[in-house]
Amino acid sequence: MRRLVLLFLAIAVATPAYGQWRRSRDSDFEAANTEYDGRFTFVRLRFDPGPAFGPGNPCWEGRDLKWCHDYPRAERHLMKILDEVTELSPYLEGSNILATDDPELFKYPVAYLAEPGFWTLTESETEGLRNYLLKGGFLIIDDFIDSQWYNFQARMREVLPEGRLMQLDASHPVFNSFFGITSIDYTHPYFPLSSIFYGIFEGNDPTKRLMVIVNYNNDIGEYWEWSDTGFLPIELSNEAYKIGVNYIIYAMTH
Repeated sequence: MRRLVLLFLAIAVATPAYGQWRRSRDSDFEAANTEYDGRFTFVRLRFDPGPAFGPGNPCWEGRDLKWCHDYPRAERHLMKILDEVTELSPYLEGSNILATDDPELFKYPVAYLAEPGFWTLTESETEGLRNYLLKGGFLIIDDFIDSQWYNFQARMREVLPEGRLMQLDASHPVFNSFFGITSIDYTHPYFPLSSIFYGIFEGNDPTKRLMVIVNYNNDIGEYWEWSDTGFLPIELSNEAYKIGVNYIIYAMTH
């Protein structure tokens, strides 16, 4: 815990100012990515937000694309923590943004998807994500609340028609793969909503590999993004980092 707290100071110095962040056009997503070199690299999934596209949270050239919320600070900060406290040695100079039907996705064992309440999928993207998960990929779903569940659930049924969302408790190995987490009684950083964690398992068997972890009524990416500012309580940021590290270590060992 003390190490994590001290790391926030280093992150504050190392993180570029907001105005210096790279803002690429839609056609430049691939150009902004890094070539695969064998190191663990954070992958964020992109999608067409449909009618949600427009002004709002200006995370990409002044447009609210939903999937880009907390980019790039969240993944940059998490990778610094992962590098410091584990032996994984992740890629620290950037991250990748990929569509679910991009063949490059299969080079990366973990993918992160934000704002699934606005998630849309083409037939090709649906098939791509299904194949990714069935061949060993691990998906982190984050940053959605309340009635946004219904869109997420509908998209997930398209991807894994037979998949069952099962509620998890703190005893599951995904919460104890690196840090020991004894309680997952969390709340959303901004709304008075109790977080619930769900998972989808191989063959719907809880004794087998967890393929999808769902942070419902939560936004751990928000804690990662603002952890160097004092905007959110440091104790909660610590917990969000522990969850993120645990997810990745679980995925890399299962």
